Amino acid sequence: MLIFSYATIDAKNSYDYLYANLPFSMPKVEAPVFKNNTVSISDFGGLGDGYTLNTEAFKKAVSALFQKGGGQLTVPAGVWFTGPIELMSNVNLHLEKGALILFSPDFNLYPLVNTIFEGLETRRCQSPISARNAVNIAITGEGSINGSGEAWRPLKKVKVTDNYWKKVVNSGGVLKDPTYWFPSKSSLKGESISDQNVPRGKLSDSAWIEVRDFLRPAMINFIECKNVLLEGVLFENSPSWNIHPLMCTNVIIDHIAVRNPSYAQNGDGIDVESSKNVLIINSSFDVGDDAICIKSGKDEEGRRRARPAENILVDNCKVFKGHGGFVVGSEMSGGVRNISVSNCQFLGTDVGLRFKSNRGRGGLVENIYIRDIYMFDIVTDSFLFDLYYGGKSASESLDDRDTSAVEVKKTPVTKETPSFRNIYVTNIVSRNARRAMFFNGLPEMNISNINVENAIISSQYGAVICESDGIKFRNVHIMQQTGAALTLQNVKNFDLKDFTYPENRSEVVKIIGKSQNIQLPASIKKDKIVGMN
Repeated sequence: MLIFSYATIDAKNSYDYLYANLPFSMPKVEAPVFKNNTVSISDFGGLGDGYTLNTEAFKKAVSALFQKGGGQLTVPAGVWFTGPIELMSNVNLHLEKGALILFSPDFNLYPLVNTIFEGLETRRCQSPISARNAVNIAITGEGSINGSGEAWRPLKKVKVTDNYWKKVVNSGGVLKDPTYWFPSKSSLKGESISDQNVPRGKLSDSAWIEVRDFLRPAMINFIECKNVLLEGVLFENSPSWNIHPLMCTNVIIDHIAVRNPSYAQNGDGIDVESSKNVLIINSSFDVGDDAICIKSGKDEEGRRRARPAENILVDNCKVFKGHGGFVVGSEMSGGVRNISVSNCQFLGTDVGLRFKSNRGRGGLVENIYIRDIYMFDIVTDSFLFDLYYGGKSASESLDDRDTSAVEVKKTPVTKETPSFRNIYVTNIVSRNARRAMFFNGLPEMNISNINVENAIISSQYGAVICESDGIKFRNVHIMQQTGAALTLQNVKNFDLKDFTYPENRSEVVKIIGKSQNIQLPASIKKDKIVGMN
């Protein structure tokens, strides 16, 4: 009889502290366990010389480990140039100190596969690292993974220096217009037939091939996997999203770093989509789009799939550049629930806490608990609900001077109407934001039961609350430079207590439209309230 010994990953093993006083119940997530088998990529002909293509060596090594029942595939120090790597059950891809897995920029190495992207079933090029229906998989160690994303991504001139723009344009590719560069004609053609990065309509196989260069993959794409661990590794320079756990269960993201240039199109940090029982902890993100993002499918497909993102804990993370620090949506049609975000810093992001959707999505976002968030230099809003999301980042909308939609006209409530409710935010500090908060719900489906307690925000503009019902502010301090500290438009059942603001402001609260049942503290003098009946 064969007897195997097993090794657990040192994932700071006990996560019990994360579950203390958790306001919802969820199973405790534990790191996967692997057999004590170890092989090196060098054993299969791999060379870390930065030149040799190691695609076959990785394929043979993963397969050999899988046949043994799993274990650790060690990648020693060196530059390991390769095409896509497919992980299999019970395999831990372990990068030793000094190891860099560098993915080839040759598009021909990445065949088209069926997947889900931007919440829709579609085809994309195979991800640099992928797994499907695998159990017990990990990427661990002290090394780095680079997706050669600059070869794949289009580039907007406004996001880079003139010298860098000239360098990219002179390298080849094509221009859509004088300010928008694409890596190839195939990439540009793909953009012309796509909506939000996904080609629409029924395409033939040959038509898909014609736009292949446009079909940028997520760098790490795990689909329907169970017991997943990413620990210790730097993930950077992805073709599109960096890390995409899709319909996965029991996922631990611990002590990783994720980086993309600030100009990286769709360069999200991590997009947890329709997955459950997830820990994202002790990690840093510095990216070109949303940093820590929760999704669950888009529109009718997402509603039909009906796979919510649920039971997700985010703790002790830092976000530098990014369109949002913590984000829900806009693809949230399958629902998002039972999320805890705590002890995080957002340092220079476009938005701090960002919730986004629009008509047509449907889906319910509820039971979100956020505490101890510290923000600095937020480009637009410290805390944002945008139910009119149109595909731009908040800073792009600001630069383009887009006006915020606030409608009085209601449309019928249907399964396509998104709903955000029961969200609790406590203990936040934000210094030097453009605007303190902006809540912008729909007239037919207000965002509801949003609770903000113990908040100190210094900003150029105050908080603006629109189309909202049952908002409660407790011990909120807004120190704005211009205009009213608080503007309410078409708001019902607003309850404000212990509110402070700059004393020299002639206008503190401004009430617009059909607002009703507005409860303000007596400490605000009546001559500083505009629009109160």
